[in-house]
Amino acid sequence: MKDKYVAYVSTYTQGDDHGITIYDVDMENGRFTLKDRVKITNSSYVTISHNRKFLYSITDFGVEGYKIEADGSLTIVGNSTINGMRGCYLSTDYEDRFLFVAGYHDGKITVLKLKEDGSFDGICDEIFHKGWGNIAERNFRPHVNCVKMTRDNKYLCAADLGMDYTDVYSVDHTTGKLKLLDIIHSEQESAPRHIKFSKDGRYMYIVHELKNYIDVYSYEDKNGAPEFEKIQTISTLNDYHASNAAASALSLSYDFNYMLSSNAGDNSVVMYEIDNETGMLDKMFCLPISGDYPKDVALFPDNRHLVSLNHESDTLTFFTVDIEKKLIVMNQKEIKVEKPNCIIFHKL
Repeated sequence: MKDKYVAYVSTYTQGDDHGITIYDVDMENGRFTLKDRVKITNSSYVTISHNRKFLYSITDFGVEGYKIEADGSLTIVGNSTINGMRGCYLSTDYEDRFLFVAGYHDGKITVLKLKEDGSFDGICDEIFHKGWGNIAERNFRPHVNCVKMTRDNKYLCAADLGMDYTDVYSVDHTTGKLKLLDIIHSEQESAPRHIKFSKDGRYMYIVHELKNYIDVYSYEDKNGAPEFEKIQTISTLNDYHASNAAASALSLSYDFNYMLSSNAGDNSVVMYEIDNETGMLDKMFCLPISGDYPKDVALFPDNRHLVSLNHESDTLTFFTVDIEKKLIVMNQKEIKVEKPNCIIFHKL
C-alpha cells in the first residue's frame, strides 16, 4: 500500500477567515485536491511537532495548536498569547516540550511550555533582541525571523534579519529559559532569514534574503560550547537575474538529499544536491516558477514533483522534476490560493 500524504498551506486572511487549507496529495500526478479549510486569522507560518501529533500556527493574537487526526484533519487543542506583536515563525524543540516563536515586528523570541496533549502551559521566557543595524531600508533594528533548535536539542538558533546575525542560546529543559552563548555574524545588509540543519545535525544552512545566498556551517558541541564554522557560501540566483531579487524560502527534501530556496522578484526556484558527508551544496538549477513572489517552495515527498507558493499572484504552481536532467516542467494548471505563506507535507 502506498503512503498517503496531506499538505497544509498557511495563508493570510484578507476578506476570508480560513488561514489554513488542507489538501489531499496526489503523489503520482503531483497535484493537490482540496480536503478542508480551517478558520484562523493570518496564519503566517505553521510547524508540526517532532512526534508528528500536533500542528502549531501563528495567528493575530498569538499561536494556536491543533491535534492532527488520522485522516489529516485538524482539531484545535488550545491557543496562547505571545505577549507581543504577531509572530512570523515557530518551531518546537525535539522533545516537544517547548514552542519557540520568532517576532519580526518587535524583535522578540517567546518560549511557550507545551503539555502532553499539545496545548499550552504559559510563557516560560521572553527575549528582546536589542541594538541598531545598518540604516538601510528596513535593516536597522531587530527582526527575529527564524528560531530553530540544533538537532541534538541543545541550542536554539535565532536568525535576526535586521541585525545581520544569528544568536545561539542554551535552553534550560526544565524551565524553558534561554541564555545567550554565541553570535554568528553574517555580512552587513545580508539579512539572514531562515535556518535548516542537515539530517545528522552536523551542518547548518542560513539563507540570506537581501544578498541572495546560503551560508553553510559545520556544527559540533564541544563540552557545552556550540562551535560553528563557515564552510561554504553559495548563491540562490543565476548570473543573470532580476535586480530586485530577494531570497525567501529554505526547505529540505523528505530524504534530506536536496535543498530548495526561492527568489522573489526574480521569481525563481533554486535546487541543490546535498553532499551528506561534507554538508556542501551543489547547485542543480535555478528556474522560473510561473508566479509572483515565491514565498515558499517544496518538493513532494518522492522528489518527483515540486510546488511553489506564489504570495503576490495568489497561486500554487506545480512542476514535474527531472533530477537527472536538472529540469522542472510545469504540471497542469495553477491552483488559486490567496496570499499563501508556507507549506508542510504530512504522512498519514
